[in-house]
Amino acid sequence: MKTIAHIIHPVIVDESSDLVIAQPITFETMNRAAGYSDDSADVSLYAVQYHDEARIPLPGRFIRTPDLRRCAADIKTFKKRKKLALIGDILDTLYEASRADYFIYTNVDIALQPYFYQAVSRIIDLGYDAFVINRRTISDTHTTVEEIPLMYAEVGEFHKGYDCFVFKRDLYPKFNLGDICIGTAWIGRTLLANMVYYGSRFKEFRNHHFTFHIGDPCPWRKEEYNDYFHHNREQYVTIFNRLESQLGPLEPVWRSYLVDTGTGRQIPRFEEEEVPKSHFRHFL
Repeated sequence: MKTIAHIIHPVIVDESSDLVIAQPITFETMNRAAGYSDDSADVSLYAVQYHDEARIPLPGRFIRTPDLRRCAADIKTFKKRKKLALIGDILDTLYEASRADYFIYTNVDIALQPYFYQAVSRIIDLGYDAFVINRRTISDTHTTVEEIPLMYAEVGEFHKGYDCFVFKRDLYPKFNLGDICIGTAWIGRTLLANMVYYGSRFKEFRNHHFTFHIGDPCPWRKEEYNDYFHHNREQYVTIFNRLESQLGPLEPVWRSYLVDTGTGRQIPRFEEEEVPKSHFRHFL
């Protein structure tokens, strides 16, 4: 039986944050999905918090990893201090805590359909060792744990961002994550680039109803936090350049997808069954 370890980073927030509603939904849907998983995979749920925060209540299936000891604002000065964790620190705790075959990281506001882990297990069986699952964005009409069945039922809308990553544990030591922090842009692109380069069979699932997000408030876009955005952007450029120099250039469409923004960004043909490695020059 394959083993899967899934980690999230719960955070203490004030009453104005959308996470007040989203986090309990995430916890409960993860707990339910783990209970619904069949005998094709053994699923473990992990959570990591900061060392100086009160413990956030979690459903019984969750395992707490050793606490995080720093945030992005501890390694660099920003206009306004915000406790945004480094993605490398989060995944390091999972790597130390679990010997599972596959790791999953999702943002703490991403809820799961009941069949999520069954679907992930089947995708792994198809031979993918690194893949991204894009969420569906549902309305903010329903806001409580009791309303989760109604949230499940909403089809929602496609969202092009990245917030759910699945990869083989053995790939992780190769990853270059720099000082990329969560809670702003470019973290998804960073994980995506590492998975594209190091995975032997990568795919992005853009139109599957496996996960959902309540509304789309995008608090990270606030002007007061734009220096976190620029920090991650600078980090990502350095990381991508290093990957490219060490492992070789990608095909033009894929390079554009990982580097470009706006109307100049090209989109690979994700509707294809898979993207064979022959499409990547560094594997020829």
